[in-house]
Parts: sequence; C-alpha cells; structure tokens
Amino acid sequence: MKICVIGTGYVGLVAGTCLAEMGNEVICVDKDKNKLEKLAKGIVPIYEPGLEELINTNVPEGRLKFTDDLKMAVQNSAVCFIAVGTPQGDDGSADLSYVYNVASDVGKYMNGYKVIVDKSTVPVGTAQKVTEIIKSQTDIEFDVVSNPEFLKQGAAVDDFLKPDRVVIGSNSQRATEIMQELYSPFLRTGNPVIIMDVKSAEMTKYAANSFLAVKISYANEIANICEKVGADAEMVRIGMCSDKRIGSQFLFAGLGYGGSCFPKDVKAMIKTAQINGCSSSLLEAADTVNKEQRTLFINKILDRYNGDISGKTFAIWGLAFKPKTNDMREAPSITIINELLKRGAKIKAYDPKAFDLAETIFGDKIEYSKSAYDAIEDADAMLLLTEWNEFRRPNFDRIKNEMKHPVIFDGRNQYNGKRLTEKGFEYYCIGKNFPAPVNV
Repeated sequence: MKICVIGTGYVGLVAGTCLAEMGNEVICVDKDKNKLEKLAKGIVPIYEPGLEELINTNVPEGRLKFTDDLKMAVQNSAVCFIAVGTPQGDDGSADLSYVYNVASDVGKYMNGYKVIVDKSTVPVGTAQKVTEIIKSQTDIEFDVVSNPEFLKQGAAVDDFLKPDRVVIGSNSQRATEIMQELYSPFLRTGNPVIIMDVKSAEMTKYAANSFLAVKISYANEIANICEKVGADAEMVRIGMCSDKRIGSQFLFAGLGYGGSCFPKDVKAMIKTAQINGCSSSLLEAADTVNKEQRTLFINKILDRYNGDISGKTFAIWGLAFKPKTNDMREAPSITIINELLKRGAKIKAYDPKAFDLAETIFGDKIEYSKSAYDAIEDADAMLLLTEWNEFRRPNFDRIKNEMKHPVIFDGRNQYNGKRLTEKGFEYYCIGKNFPAPVNV
C-alpha cells in the first residue's frame, strides 16, 4: 500500500518506518530539510531501540523515503497519516494548529480518494474539524479516521510491530476495510482490531493514558503515606499487585510520570472536561500529586543538609524521563537539577543517551560526565533519577571509595536499602526509611 506520514517526530518516524518494514511504500514528510537529509543517511534524531536498524534497512530498499514535498507525497499515497505535534497550550489544551494546517494542505493537494488518518493525539471532535477543513479545499471524496497510537517509549518499535490492539475510529466502511488491510500483517497472532466510531477512538487514547497516570500518582501517594507510618511501600505494592483486578504495571513509586504523553494528555483531558461542564477532580488530583512528588524528593535532599546545599556536589545518574529513550520532555531531572542549582549546588550528570538534549536545556550550568563512575568522583551524594539497566548493579565498593560522602538518594527505589546501609551508605528512597549507618 502507498502511504505518506506527515511529521517525522517520535510517532510519525516510528509509524512510517514500521509500516515500511511490512512492505508498504512509505513517504515521510517534514519541513525540516536538515533533519530529512540526516534521516536519508540513516542518522536518527531520537533514540529508540531497533529504529535506526529498520530505517537503514528500508531506505536502501526504497520502501522508506523522506521529503519536504507534501504535494508529491499526498498525490502518490492512498492513506495519509497526520502525525504532527499537538503541544500543550498555555491553558492546558492541545494546540491543534499544526494538525489543521496539514489538513488544509492535504485538501489542496488531493487528486483522488484518500483515507486521512489522525495519528497525532487529539481531543474529541478533531476529526470532525479536520473533515470540515479538507472539505473547504476540495470536492474530491475522502474519509477521516482516528487511529491513536499506544507506543511506549523505549519499546515503541516492538509495540508497533506486535501491538496489543489496534484502535480504528471510522464512520466509513470503505475506510475501515482499508485500515484493516493495512494493519493485518501486524495482528497475525490474533490480537484485536477494535473498530469504533471516531469520537470514541479519540477519547480512548486520552482515557488510557490518563488512567495510567492516575495509577502512578496513586502509587506515589500510597508510598508517601507508607513512609510516614513506617510501612514498606514495596511490600504494599507486591501485596496489591497479587490481586488480578489491580495488576502489576504502573504501580511503582518514584518521581512521578514525565515524557510527552502523560502530563500533556492529563491536562488535555482536564481541559476537555472543563469545556463540556464536567468534573475532573480525580485527574486534577493526579496532576497535583505528580508535581508534588518531585518537590518531596527535593525536600528529602534539603532535609539531609539542614536546608543548605550551597557548594555541595551532586552526581546525577539519569537525565531522560525514562530508560531506553533520550527524551527529556517533562523529565523529573529538569525540575530537580534546576532547584539544586538555584540553591547553589554543583551538578555532575551522566546519562547514556540524553546528553545532546540536556545541553540544550542546561548549557554549561552543569558538568557532563563521561561515565556513571566519573560523575560520582568526589560527590557529596548521588541521585538516581532514571533507572537505566547499567545503573542496576553498580560496584558499590567503588562508589563508596570515590564519593566524598557515601550518600544515595534513590528516586526509583532501585537498590536494596538494607544492604547499602550495612555497607556504610546513607540511603534515601521513596516509601520507606532506613537508619543512617553508625560510621557516617
């Protein structure tokens, strides 16, 4: 099938590449010529396991092309995916200007029946507006479909190639059949294609992400109560997760959610509720808890130093909002580092993939270390902010010897606090307390 994907951001690039991997002819469109030139050479601007390899396979085979010529791409495609950004506006709503601009251009360039697919995360009613915009530009027949993505950063390629489900919001049998044919190679194991009306599909994406965000905030609130009453949040989590009705995912206490989806989608859902006169108390609470979680972690650090961290050196392990990505959008590290810098601390940071983005955010305000061990040299404390695999089993004897003081603030509850205190570390995490070792 001939396809164009408009927008080579995270969603568009993964979708276009994976569709090409299944034998489709895919044209990816973007306005950034420098980015397009790099992609054509196999230089990928985002880190996502497996993505670079697939691009470097499909470009030489001619199944995947990159261009800034939207007219050519639309006229040579049967299905056009809109995968441009929908950034958060000042009032919390999704900024749909990029989506609407693309819709207008698609309408101008249409030369035959097309299925226009909203792949971007958009609020209810967007497909209707996109339809109106395209109709204002052409008399040619077309259908607009909602096909929300459910990709987890760090596992996006696998998620697209082997999806749990594919949601297709369509009010047209013709468009539905085309979309079912397009996705059939990805669902040979029997996972479902769920067909629904367009508005329900638009709502499904926000509802799913918001639910997961609520679970994370709930886990953090329970962990904070555990810490105060002397319970162990990890044991409580295990006890809860054994209930099949609850499940084990997204119930880990930590620094809260980040990235490009959960924060933005929760706020967009709140805004949608407000516009339609509905209560969104639970979502508002989840958003508040998430923001407060970072403040609570910062306060742990300040309490340890009686409020004075001026001149202290903190080693930061992890800058990306989660492992297996270089994405720093809404990352807890940004809030935490900025607060430490404001109070006069020195930062030595290490992340396996996020340095380039970090430099655009912090510039020369922090020191960028060559390795995790380089960061902890002569540090007053280490802060674990992202749970990269390489941080899971470090050499704690080496860490203790190279740090100025053996103090760890674990924002991901990754380490065994009992063993670390036995080794002479001061260990702080979320949801439980450990006594300071007598030799510190």
